[in-house]
Amino acid sequence: MSTTLAHGDFPSNPSATQSVRAMIQPPPVKKARSGPWADRVFGWLAKAAALFTLCMLIAILGSLTINAWPAIDRYGLGFLTSTTWDPVKEEFGGLVMIYGTLVTSFIALLIAVPVSFGIALFLTELSPAWLKRPLGTAIELLAAVPSIVYGMWGLLVFGPVLATYVQEPLQAAFTGVPYLGAFVSGPPVGIGILSAGIILAIMIIPFIAAVMRDVFEVTPPLLKESAYGLGATTWEVVTKVVLPYTKTGVIGGIMLGLGRAIGETMAVTFVIGNFNQLDSLSLFQAANSITSALANEFAEAGEGLHQASLMYLGLVLFFITFVILSLSKLLLSQLRKNEGAKT
Repeated sequence: MSTTLAHGDFPSNPSATQSVRAMIQPPPVKKARSGPWADRVFGWLAKAAALFTLCMLIAILGSLTINAWPAIDRYGLGFLTSTTWDPVKEEFGGLVMIYGTLVTSFIALLIAVPVSFGIALFLTELSPAWLKRPLGTAIELLAAVPSIVYGMWGLLVFGPVLATYVQEPLQAAFTGVPYLGAFVSGPPVGIGILSAGIILAIMIIPFIAAVMRDVFEVTPPLLKESAYGLGATTWEVVTKVVLPYTKTGVIGGIMLGLGRAIGETMAVTFVIGNFNQLDSLSLFQAANSITSALANEFAEAGEGLHQASLMYLGLVLFFITFVILSLSKLLLSQLRKNEGAKT
């Protein structure tokens, strides 16, 4: 037998009365711990941090331009195409350093990107469970090795091995061959552009591989399992499912490695040869880079054109990095537009 309570009536049982009141009355509203002023303060602090970073960037650019102005005023854009670097006669040109920076970075990317892709592919798709964690940790530890250690290892260990087992056989095979002979010419001492590029590749592999592994793991398992269920191979899953889904992250990782390669100083200084002349286009020719020139000469450069030319090189390096980052941003935005158009 059921009883219906009229509006405002409560049962005579006290416990039942409390239960009904608890169901009818809304829960108490908790007061906000902070008022609108806290949000405004947080917004101001965030904006101040962003503006501080922008101001620092502008200050660095302005400082480089002011200190490099004597060289800019004297040489203009001809500084970028001149190969002369003679502090005694105060004649300076930055083409040798710019060439060394770009070529070593290109060699590093040419080696590091496929290797990093293979590492990330193995860790995410092929590696047994017991090997994933220790192998991933070992790769990440490579990023913690100081650059000077890579430089010393490259000079004392890798350089002689490269000269004995790579450069000398290549020179014996291609000496006298048009074009190919010029690319392997030079004294077999194990230092030069190729050696610096390989050392840079070893240094940036952990960064690119770590980013690629992380973005590969972001791919929804349902997409990969569906592809495997349709009979796709591992290579097809990676190229047709994983890479299209994560291509923006992959490009971001490659750009991170490129930025690391362009800005590296000590490792390149040890193995590039620090030679301020461009005698040939040989990969084994000793050369120089912007960062190694700054590291070697800035402390001893006197005030005047020598110091201003070094600052000019720093300004050129700033713009090279800016152009590369801008191009990567344009590429990423174009990829996002294409993805939006497809959807």
